[in-house]
Amino acid sequence: MIRTRLGRRLARAMTAAGEPGSQLSLSLVDDEEIRALNRDYRDKDRPTDVLSFAMREGEGGALHPELLGDVVISVETAERQAAEAGHSLDEELLALAVHGLAHLLGEDHATADEERRMFGWEALLRAQALGRGAVSPVPRP
Repeated sequence: MIRTRLGRRLARAMTAAGEPGSQLSLSLVDDEEIRALNRDYRDKDRPTDVLSFAMREGEGGALHPELLGDVVISVETAERQAAEAGHSLDEELLALAVHGLAHLLGEDHATADEERRMFGWEALLRAQALGRGAVSPVPRP
Protein backbone atom coordinates (compact mmCIF):
# COMPACT_ATOMS: atom_id res chain seq x y z
CA MET A 1 0.00 0.00 0.00
CA ILE A 2 2.82 2.42 0.84
CA ARG A 3 4.55 1.64 -2.46
CA THR A 4 1.35 2.27 -4.47
CA ARG A 5 0.63 5.55 -2.70
CA LEU A 6 4.24 6.67 -3.08
CA GLY A 7 4.24 5.79 -6.78
CA ARG A 8 1.04 7.74 -7.37
CA ARG A 9 2.39 10.77 -5.52
CA LEU A 10 5.74 10.63 -7.28
CA ALA A 11 3.95 10.54 -10.66
CA ARG A 12 2.13 13.76 -9.67
CA ALA A 13 5.46 15.34 -8.68
CA MET A 14 6.95 14.32 -12.03
CA THR A 15 4.02 15.95 -13.83
CA ALA A 16 4.47 19.13 -11.77
CA ALA A 17 8.17 19.10 -12.67
CA GLY A 18 7.31 19.04 -16.37
CA GLU A 19 8.05 15.35 -16.86
CA PRO A 20 4.59 13.75 -17.25
CA GLY A 21 5.66 11.18 -19.86
CA SER A 22 8.98 10.32 -18.28
CA GLN A 23 9.84 7.17 -16.37
CA LEU A 24 12.06 6.28 -13.46
CA SER A 25 12.59 3.22 -11.37
CA LEU A 26 11.99 3.46 -7.65
CA SER A 27 13.56 0.86 -5.37
CA LEU A 28 12.85 0.58 -1.65
CA VAL A 29 15.74 -1.26 0.00
CA ASP A 30 17.33 -1.83 3.41
CA ASP A 31 20.43 -0.19 4.86
CA GLU A 32 22.67 -3.08 3.84
CA GLU A 33 21.74 -2.77 0.16
CA ILE A 34 22.00 1.01 -0.01
CA ARG A 35 25.32 0.87 1.86
CA ALA A 36 26.70 -1.44 -0.85
CA LEU A 37 25.49 0.91 -3.59
CA ASN A 38 26.87 3.94 -1.77
CA ARG A 39 30.22 2.17 -1.36
CA ASP A 40 30.39 0.91 -4.95
CA TYR A 41 29.24 4.10 -6.70
CA ARG A 42 30.23 6.91 -4.34
CA ASP A 43 33.13 5.41 -2.35
CA LYS A 44 31.23 6.04 0.90
CA ASP A 45 31.03 2.88 2.99
CA ARG A 46 27.93 3.76 4.99
CA PRO A 47 24.18 3.69 4.50
CA THR A 48 22.44 6.79 3.19
CA ASP A 49 18.81 7.72 2.75
CA VAL A 50 18.51 8.09 -1.03
CA LEU A 51 20.65 7.59 -4.12
CA SER A 52 19.90 8.72 -7.66
CA PHE A 53 21.38 7.34 -10.86
CA ALA A 54 20.57 9.58 -13.81
CA MET A 55 20.04 8.10 -17.27
CA ARG A 56 20.13 11.41 -19.14
CA GLU A 57 23.81 11.94 -18.41
CA GLY A 58 26.45 10.73 -20.85
CA GLU A 59 26.08 9.26 -24.30
CA GLY A 60 23.10 6.97 -23.64
CA GLY A 61 20.84 9.76 -22.38
CA ALA A 62 19.90 10.94 -25.84
CA LEU A 63 18.74 7.47 -26.91
CA HIS A 64 15.84 7.33 -24.46
CA PRO A 65 15.11 10.85 -23.18
CA GLU A 66 11.94 9.65 -21.44
CA LEU A 67 14.03 7.54 -19.02
CA LEU A 68 15.11 9.66 -16.07
CA GLY A 69 16.99 6.99 -14.14
CA ASP A 70 16.83 5.19 -10.82
CA VAL A 71 15.96 6.35 -7.32
CA VAL A 72 16.91 4.02 -4.46
CA ILE A 73 15.61 4.70 -0.94
CA SER A 74 16.59 2.96 2.28
CA VAL A 75 13.37 2.33 4.18
CA GLU A 76 15.34 1.67 7.37
CA THR A 77 17.01 5.07 7.21
CA ALA A 78 13.71 6.70 6.20
CA GLU A 79 12.03 5.19 9.27
CA ARG A 80 14.73 6.60 11.57
CA GLN A 81 14.59 10.02 9.93
CA ALA A 82 10.79 10.13 10.12
CA ALA A 83 10.89 9.31 13.83
CA GLU A 84 13.55 11.98 14.45
CA ALA A 85 11.56 14.58 12.51
CA GLY A 86 8.25 13.60 14.13
CA HIS A 87 6.39 12.85 10.93
CA SER A 88 5.12 9.73 9.16
CA LEU A 89 7.10 7.26 7.10
CA ASP A 90 4.87 8.21 4.13
CA GLU A 91 6.00 11.84 4.41
CA GLU A 92 9.66 10.87 4.65
CA LEU A 93 9.49 8.49 1.69
CA LEU A 94 7.83 11.16 -0.44
CA ALA A 95 10.46 13.72 0.56
CA LEU A 96 13.25 11.31 -0.35
CA ALA A 97 11.61 10.28 -3.64
CA VAL A 98 11.14 13.92 -4.68
CA HIS A 99 14.72 14.67 -3.63
CA GLY A 100 15.90 11.82 -5.84
CA LEU A 101 13.74 13.09 -8.70
CA ALA A 102 15.26 16.56 -8.38
CA HIS A 103 18.74 15.06 -8.66
CA LEU A 104 17.69 13.06 -11.75
CA LEU A 105 16.57 16.34 -13.30
CA GLY A 106 19.98 17.87 -12.74
CA GLU A 107 19.49 19.75 -9.48
CA ASP A 108 22.17 19.75 -6.80
CA HIS A 109 22.77 21.24 -3.37
CA ALA A 110 26.54 21.66 -3.26
CA THR A 111 26.28 25.31 -2.22
CA ALA A 112 23.95 27.11 0.19
CA ASP A 113 22.27 28.92 -2.72
CA GLU A 114 21.74 25.67 -4.66
CA GLU A 115 20.37 24.02 -1.53
CA ARG A 116 17.89 26.84 -0.92
CA ARG A 117 16.64 26.71 -4.53
CA MET A 118 16.51 22.92 -4.74
CA PHE A 119 14.82 22.36 -1.38
CA GLY A 120 12.30 25.13 -2.12
CA TRP A 121 11.46 23.49 -5.44
CA GLU A 122 11.12 20.11 -3.74
CA ALA A 123 8.63 21.58 -1.24
CA LEU A 124 6.48 22.86 -4.12
CA LEU A 125 6.68 19.49 -5.88
CA ARG A 126 5.66 17.67 -2.67
CA ALA A 127 2.67 19.98 -2.31
CA GLN A 128 1.54 19.08 -5.83
CA ALA A 129 2.21 15.40 -5.13
CA LEU A 130 -0.11 15.51 -2.12
CA GLY A 131 -2.81 17.56 -3.83
CA ARG A 132 -6.05 16.45 -5.39
CA GLY A 133 -7.31 17.22 -8.84
CA ALA A 134 -5.24 18.78 -11.58
CA VAL A 135 -1.51 19.13 -11.09
CA SER A 136 -0.08 22.63 -11.45
CA PRO A 137 3.30 23.05 -13.10
CA VAL A 138 6.18 24.04 -10.83
CA PRO A 139 8.93 25.72 -12.86
CA ARG A 140 12.47 24.56 -12.21
CA PRO A 141 14.61 26.88 -10.13
